[in-house]
Amino acid sequence: MTVAAERHHTICRACHAQCGLIVEVEDGRVARIHGDKDNPIYAGFSCIKGRELGSYHTAPTRLLRSQKRQPDGHLADIGSEAMMDEIAAKVADLVARHGPRSVALYIGTHGYNNFASSSFAKAWMDALGSAMKFDSVTIDQPGKAVALMLHGPWLAGTPTLDHWDVLTLIGANPIVSMNGGLGMNPARQLHRAKQRGMKLVVIDPRRTECAEQADVHLAVRAGEDAPVLAAIARELIAANAYDRDFVMAEADGFEALRAAVEPFTPEVAGARAGVDPADIRKAAELIGSARRGAFSAGTGANMSGHGNLVEYFVKLLTTLKGFWRRPGDEVANPGVLIQPFPAIAASPGPQPAWGLGETLRVRGLTQCAAGLPTAALAEEILTPGEGQVRALFVLGGNPILAWPDQIKTVEAMKALELLVCFDPHVSATARYADYVIAPTLPLEVCAPTALNEMIGNFGPGWGFHKPYAQWSEPVLARPERSDLLEEWEVFAGLADRLGLPLRIPTVSLLDPQAAAEQATRVEPGQDLTPHEVWAMLLKGSPVPFEEVRGAVAGRLFDRPPVVVEAKPEGWAGRVQIGAAPMMAELDALAAQPTEGPADPYPFRVISRRMRDVLNSSWHENDKLKRQYATNPAFLNPEDMARLGVVSGDLVEIESVRATIRGVAESAPDVRPGCVSMTHAWGMSPGEDDDPRLAGVNTGRLTAVDQDFDPYTGMPRMSAIPVRVRRAPA
Repeated sequence: MTVAAERHHTICRACHAQCGLIVEVEDGRVARIHGDKDNPIYAGFSCIKGRELGSYHTAPTRLLRSQKRQPDGHLADIGSEAMMDEIAAKVADLVARHGPRSVALYIGTHGYNNFASSSFAKAWMDALGSAMKFDSVTIDQPGKAVALMLHGPWLAGTPTLDHWDVLTLIGANPIVSMNGGLGMNPARQLHRAKQRGMKLVVIDPRRTECAEQADVHLAVRAGEDAPVLAAIARELIAANAYDRDFVMAEADGFEALRAAVEPFTPEVAGARAGVDPADIRKAAELIGSARRGAFSAGTGANMSGHGNLVEYFVKLLTTLKGFWRRPGDEVANPGVLIQPFPAIAASPGPQPAWGLGETLRVRGLTQCAAGLPTAALAEEILTPGEGQVRALFVLGGNPILAWPDQIKTVEAMKALELLVCFDPHVSATARYADYVIAPTLPLEVCAPTALNEMIGNFGPGWGFHKPYAQWSEPVLARPERSDLLEEWEVFAGLADRLGLPLRIPTVSLLDPQAAAEQATRVEPGQDLTPHEVWAMLLKGSPVPFEEVRGAVAGRLFDRPPVVVEAKPEGWAGRVQIGAAPMMAELDALAAQPTEGPADPYPFRVISRRMRDVLNSSWHENDKLKRQYATNPAFLNPEDMARLGVVSGDLVEIESVRATIRGVAESAPDVRPGCVSMTHAWGMSPGEDDDPRLAGVNTGRLTAVDQDFDPYTGMPRMSAIPVRVRRAPA
């Protein structure tokens, strides 16, 4: 007899977008997954990553029990209780001998996307007394936080996509990356916006899926985004196409900005970027004639050098045009799980962007607004002396593939006295681990959509544009004969063994001080259920946690309307559009010669996203490799002809740091002189003889101590100078 499939609503957790899905379960296994057509935000949208969530749970490589490194080097099963006993004892010994700073934490993308796990991990580090908490933000888009502090936040935020007359994307492709500029179901959102007349400007070396629909596509030389943005700002000022009244009332630094952008005429910027000056003027005209609009920069621009400056231009251009909410505007999403900033048409003014908290021992780096510089962590491990990092906990990340300078990263992983990885399979980093902790997977745990609501504060077109939330209960039971833990359970267990109470701040309050004041104390040995954990994490949410738990299908909440208030009398804060460090960086750019001697590394490796995979995750899934089984080296056909290669040939890609081999793939959408590749692929050096099998790691081309940002420590991870040649047979 055929048993009818059980039908469950759930939240996709393959990435941060958290799409609403329907999961059909038969005999305890996933039979089908598809988008929920009745979902009021996603309207049935899903991608292959989410529809393959079930296969993650049954993958032959999945670990069902944690692993311990044996004396002969191989990994063997270890029970979770014994594993926590041993790790706690090793941490206690390290702290006794070398102090709390010897223990570090790295939270990768999938850890960052998991509030329960990341919150307990950071609370455990605080209880240990270690400030060495790193995450993926400082090797992804740290310029967002730095620019926000240099400019100062505008408390009322920006209007939603429905109100924009123009959108400018810089090194961003939301249709594929699912973030930054177009909200949820991005292809549908862009189609609707274009239908009602919104104009689109795209600045990108590649003719991306978004650039295909652009009214102006500036196919710039890789890394030349900032000069083009400076030229656009100059044109807006020269044509008096900026909001003079708003700038006069709310901004400082206008004259400094005017002077700094003056050298960047469209002709100068066009020569630097390799684009027609007329197209720069056209882009400026579209932006200048718009009443409302938005700017959004992505990973491509942030990783290509001058990432802070590009993100600063995003803020200052928004201010120049007055593209902020004004008094009387309605706030489209007054918050469900996350309490937004007070809706006041004002700014508290700029804040310190670096020199915060912990000072690192290497390269004069300090904690910046985006966090501790992850690009310096390998050096902190390798540099001997007081404060040396000797233990590393990796939560939801894969440093060997994701960090810049893979060569130094591998050296660092080998040097650690204790490496603990939370990973559902033996990843490139887990191969070096002393313990690999087998975690539960998304369909086995509960979670809300708090993450996507929170990142709505990153910029326009992020997060939910309406008061939406969804709660998901576990869809699958943990596999029989498995010994799995949620990551938060491990950190609670380690705290218990070390006798450490934990303070878990609420994630619902964006103000760190307010969140800390609302923190919940967890005593050693205190039993917790997942629901109790989420109740403490969402303490103070605009809609009570118990009410949101009823939204298992996802729904819009009836929230009282919120209207932007006028700036209170006597308010002193103003945004800053002429921040001295950014103007100095512009001056240095202006002083560079437009033309120089022949470049010995004439190509640029540029980063990209692939629709079917997310960073280093689940590359072994055949359905996710339906189009590309590896991360090809996408090249313009003209370049391929000059190199004498055809699709499928191997090419050598050489930087000043190292040489890698990639599989050439013809791509007319790539600007000549560029090699377009996804990062976070491949294996460790010496394990990657055939890039057709596992791909290749572009992080090996970068040295962390060369050409790095002085505030975030981030080296150039895109627009990397290289030379390319056909690989020997």
